Amino acid sequence: MTHQPSTRSQDNPVTVIGLGPMGLALAETLLKNGHPTTVWNRTPGRARDLVARGARLAGSVADAVAAGPLTLVCLKDYPTLYEVLGRDDGASAGRTLVNLNSGTPKEAHAAASWAAERGVSYLDGAVMVPPPLVGDPGSLFLFSGPREVFDAHRATLASLGDPRYLGSDPGLAVLHNAALLGLMYATMNGFLHATALVGSAGVRAEEFADLAVNRFLPTVVDATLAEQAPDLDAGRYPGELGTLHMNLNALEHIARTCEEQGVHTAQPRLMRDIAAQAIEGGHGGSNYLAVFEVFRKAAPHTR
Repeated sequence: MTHQPSTRSQDNPVTVIGLGPMGLALAETLLKNGHPTTVWNRTPGRARDLVARGARLAGSVADAVAAGPLTLVCLKDYPTLYEVLGRDDGASAGRTLVNLNSGTPKEAHAAASWAAERGVSYLDGAVMVPPPLVGDPGSLFLFSGPREVFDAHRATLASLGDPRYLGSDPGLAVLHNAALLGLMYATMNGFLHATALVGSAGVRAEEFADLAVNRFLPTVVDATLAEQAPDLDAGRYPGELGTLHMNLNALEHIARTCEEQGVHTAQPRLMRDIAAQAIEGGHGGSNYLAVFEVFRKAAPHTR
């Protein structure tokens, strides 16, 4: 069943199931934007402030889902989705479910099939900002699933932030979520390790952050990645400005410096080993981005 969006997004009723920090932020933002909002949580007391602001607290999951055409589910994981929505007694049939849990693409595909069997229109989604940024126009929300379902509810979803439709494959949102969070953690670990390294000589984190985050990363790393991304698609890694052999030398120096300074060495050693693996694969004369070819393949199993 396809639902046509109202000409005024504020008229569209929405249900939010799951009132953890993110679920609370979603419901608060919907209320702020004038959406009639119904909420349900296993611990009803978490809805107290929302009810005071005008939200309706449903007495059951079935009651919550039946309150409107669109339900946002913000629970721990996919098993919890099935556990909770299994209580709706068929109330979700003919309605739209947007799942904002985290998990894997395989789990997203299974959830889409589960929803189809119940007659539910399904979008998988991912929230790419912390709760305080929900509602900011620039806050990124990712969605995947049937295009017509996304288009029917785009106006409502846009009240939460910037809704990006990734494609009809329901696993794309959670795949991008894993990729972007992996990038975030790798970047944070890189910064924290670098800060520990200079900190071994008494350099304050605040001082180093200005140099690293405000100067070095935007000028060298950000620009390089954006400019050379087409080369990744083409499998082209010209080494005129620097080869992997040269980069391996630098990575060896980083690892040795960490050893001398008495800081953690596992991360620089891993980077060094990955570069060496790319060289063994025949990319010694290519630039550093040729390690992409290593990342594209599953790592060999080790005992």
